[in-house]
Amino acid sequence: MIDKTSLWIVIIGLGIGSFFLRFVFTGLVGEREMPPWLLRHLRYTAVAILPALVAPQVLWPSGTDGQFDLPRISAAVVTLSVGLVTKNVLAAILSGAATLYGMLYFLG
Repeated sequence: MIDKTSLWIVIIGLGIGSFFLRFVFTGLVGEREMPPWLLRHLRYTAVAILPALVAPQVLWPSGTDGQFDLPRISAAVVTLSVGLVTKNVLAAILSGAATLYGMLYFLG
């Protein structure tokens, strides 16, 4: 168990670090034009966030103590497939959620 002081130190430290990372791009760069290679890399940042958040729960689900789970793997495959075919993020998320909850309901 972590004590409250350590927890608040971590929270404040992460907040300062997050602010600094954002300030570098908005405050220091400001109105200056960014190089094309940086803009190209920044374009893929949003696309990388969702898989980075979801992958641990698909590969090592805490709900099953890290054991293989067919509903989660199926939902990930459906989400990826729908996203690749339709190029629609909302359709991919909704189809994956429907698959996950549908399989959890029917498999008990």
